[in-house]
Amino acid sequence: MPDLSHLWQRFLVAIALLFGLALGVGATVFGYSNTAPVEIGWSVLHLRGIPLWTVALVPLALVLVAGTLYHWLNSLHHFSEHMRHRRRVHELEAEVKSLRKHLDELLQMPDHSTTAAIAVEADPVVASPALPEPVASNGDDKAARKSRKRVSLTTESEPEPVAVTTNGSTETESVPEMPPTAGS
Repeated sequence: MPDLSHLWQRFLVAIALLFGLALGVGATVFGYSNTAPVEIGWSVLHLRGIPLWTVALVPLALVLVAGTLYHWLNSLHHFSEHMRHRRRVHELEAEVKSLRKHLDELLQMPDHSTTAAIAVEADPVVASPALPEPVASNGDDKAARKSRKRVSLTTESEPEPVAVTTNGSTETESVPEMPPTAGS
């Protein structure tokens, strides 16, 4: 099923263009048909000898100009928010990278930039497993990101003794510990 949102948007833009053209033609015809002078009075404001077409078209033009300015300012605000968000994402990605590096140092993990050949040269008797490839970042190979699998880490531990009271005497019973679930 094709995505129809783009076609719907183009249809609405085309309808708006046709409506604007029809409005412009109607305003032109109205302006040339109504040239008689009129008097406009409102409270203390009195205007005499104003052509009739200006009474209808000037307010309409003012509303269209105000709407256009509002739309431009709204688009500018949207763009500036998008750029601020993008800058913040880059800052957070850099922070995550530095935190991972710091965590690797704390846990004495090998640096991701080293290769397995260096480990083999250091101890030729023990073969070290190959280091995993770095995780694909944004925009990199999508197949590599999809092939990752979740690994659950469970530890084998000795069952803890549990005190059980039967007939007034205390006995210890070994109850195996439940492994943690994926959600906890």
